[in-house]
Amino acid sequence: QVSLVESGGGLVQPGRSLRLSCAASGFSFRNFLVNWYRQAPGKPRQWVAAIDPAGSVPTYAISVEGRFTISRDNDKNAAYLQMNNLIPEDAAVYLCNANLGLQDFWGRGTQVTVSS
Repeated sequence: QVSLVESGGGLVQPGRSLRLSCAASGFSFRNFLVNWYRQAPGKPRQWVAAIDPAGSVPTYAISVEGRFTISRDNDKNAAYLQMNNLIPEDAAVYLCNANLGLQDFWGRGTQVTVSS
């Protein structure tokens, strides 16, 4: 059974950091592109970052570049999103996506709240 489970969200003050994790099972994770998306209330889902199957080519949305780092560990079937210098605008549900052509898998998300 295919599963993607995000974890690591929470409440954090502006300027602080969080590390999100995405645990995958039930498919050949190492062959899939991994994306992180986020969705805030009343706003469309926003792409945040992506990493290729080998983990060597990360890409980022302009709004997070320089603050967020995406990574993966194919031996652990996991992906990560290190988020530094968080700002209130980063608050959202963060979702992990694994994609390989027509195969497109999503987790349920983890909530990130940025507030003083």
